[in-house]
Amino acid sequence: MHELRTIARGRLFLESPRWREGALWVADWGAHEALKIGPEGAVEVVASTNSFPMCLEHLPDGRLVIVDSAARRLARVEPDGMLVTHADLSGLSERRTIGNDIVVDGRGNIYVNDVNFDFPGGEPRPGWVALITPDGEARRVAEDLMFPNGMVVTPDNRTLIVAESYRSQLTAFEIAADGSLGERRIWAELDGPPDGICLDDNGCIWAAFVPNRSCMRIREGGEVTHMVETPRGAFACILGGAERRTLYIVGQDWRGPDAIAELGATGEVWAIEAPAAAAGWP
Repeated sequence: MHELRTIARGRLFLESPRWREGALWVADWGAHEALKIGPEGAVEVVASTNSFPMCLEHLPDGRLVIVDSAARRLARVEPDGMLVTHADLSGLSERRTIGNDIVVDGRGNIYVNDVNFDFPGGEPRPGWVALITPDGEARRVAEDLMFPNGMVVTPDNRTLIVAESYRSQLTAFEIAADGSLGERRIWAELDGPPDGICLDDNGCIWAAFVPNRSCMRIREGGEVTHMVETPRGAFACILGGAERRTLYIVGQDWRGPDAIAELGATGEVWAIEAPAAAAGWP
C-alpha cells in the first residue's frame, strides 16, 4: 500500500463518509453540516441540520438522505437544499434522539441503527437496527446489539453486517426477501471496538478504530490482512475514487462530544490506495 495523504482538515467532527458522483460526501457532526468534497479538496456544504449524530447516505436515484436524529426522522435533501421528511422514525423509540448509522441496499431498503441509550454518560443497554422500506414504513428488525455502529450490505443484498463496538465484533444477519433480518452470526471477533466499516470485492471489510488510531482490513473469521495507522482516531472509512480503490478515512481527536469545542477543529480526511475495489453498499 502507498503512503497515507491528507485530503481535508480543519473540521469539527467528521463521520459517515460516502462516495457518489465522483465526490466524497461526509457528515460534520460538530458543525451539523453535510459536506461534499471534490477531487481537489474543495468543500461544499450541501445541507445543515441541528442534530448529533447526523449520518448520511444516498437513495438509489442519487438523492441524499440524512438521519436527523434530533427531529427523530430521516430527512431528504431536495434540489433547492431544503430538508423534507422522508420517513418518520419517532415510532421506533421513546428516546429524544434516534439514529447512529445508516446504509441503503441495492433494492432501496434503508437500514438505520441506534445505540438505545444516552451517550456518553448513560447506562449502556442493547441497541437495534430498523428497516425503512421504499414506501416509508419503519420497523425494528434486529435487537440485542451492543453499540451498533457502521453497517454494510453485501452485493447480492443477502447479508447485512453491523459493527458492534461494545462487543468488539462484526455481526452478520441474513436479509429476507422483504428486507427483514433473520439468522445472525459472528462475522469476526476483533481486537478493539470497530466504528465505521466498508466492504471490498474480495469480501473483506475495512473497519475504523478510534482508540487504536487505525483502519484495518479484515477477512471473515477475523484475520487482519492490512493495517493503516492514522494520526488521529479513525472513525469511519469508504472506498472511492475513479476505480473505487482509494480508501478514504475520516477521524479526529476524541474525548467525548462535550469536548469537541475545547479540542477545536481536529477533523481530517485521509486517503490511501487499497488492494481491492469497493463492493456492496455503501
